[in-house]
Amino acid sequence: MLKSKMNPGTLRNIIVLSVIGAVVVFTIVIAVFFGNTPFGNLVANSFGKFFNVWVFLQTKALILLETAGIIFFVWALNQVVHMLIGLIVKKRSHRSTIWIIIRSIFKYGTEVVGVFLILSTWGVETPTLLAGAGILGLALSFGAQSLIEDVIAGLFIIFEKQFVVGDIIQVAGFRGTVLEIGVRTTTFEDLNGDVMVMNNSDLRMTINTSINPSPSICDIAISYSEDLERVERIIRSHLDEIKAKIPDIIEGPFYKGVQSLGESSVVLRIYARTDETKKGQVTRELNKEMKLLFDHEGIEIPFSQLVVRVEDPEKFGKK
Repeated sequence: MLKSKMNPGTLRNIIVLSVIGAVVVFTIVIAVFFGNTPFGNLVANSFGKFFNVWVFLQTKALILLETAGIIFFVWALNQVVHMLIGLIVKKRSHRSTIWIIIRSIFKYGTEVVGVFLILSTWGVETPTLLAGAGILGLALSFGAQSLIEDVIAGLFIIFEKQFVVGDIIQVAGFRGTVLEIGVRTTTFEDLNGDVMVMNNSDLRMTINTSINPSPSICDIAISYSEDLERVERIIRSHLDEIKAKIPDIIEGPFYKGVQSLGESSVVLRIYARTDETKKGQVTRELNKEMKLLFDHEGIEIPFSQLVVRVEDPEKFGKK
């Protein structure tokens, strides 16, 4: 029969908590039943100073009630703000990052204020504590300059809306979708699923490709023997039909003319604009529709050709 083994750390914690609980119960029992006896006074002046919860509750009941009231007020206030910001984020999804940061700042701010109110209730000199915290914060600021730069840069990114969660940006040779904008770092994911986390202060010369529709380009070649003007008329007459077949196209498609004159073909360009996340798929669908159109209209798409010139064999025999 297999016996379950208990974690040594868990066993140690159980023993410690059991001993503390036994001491607390012991001091309470002595205080209630033997309070005025010599033995009761001995226990009260030794263990009772630290473990007599009964006396503590009797003497500090009002302070405990006030502390509970402060905790409840801070919790309730945060819940109300959390609910209001949740409603705002649903209506204005493009500004969700700003509201999430505001919610976090409000949460931690109210918690800090609540801690100081509780300390003041318990008789702690909070002005002295605040002065000490200010000096400590000043000392830490000199040793955390890079952290401060990241935080300031993150706030500028959020409030200036340089980019938001869901945008596709390019920075430092990395192109990906913004997953999260934090106060200190920003997280991106590229098409391969690789995730990069960059400090906000390192986000310089950023290209946001999601602000405007992105181009989808189809370059298709025709033979030099084709009637160029006829091909252009066919393309222009079918642009509306192609747009209807590719609903992801936001603007276009447009026929832009002759892109280049190749060695064995004339390259024509069809241009459209779409959402950055759909650019690749729209390009593939444009290629498909142009190929089908050319096949239907009998327009030749040439293969790469190599012209070989063969000299008269008799000439090689002459000296």
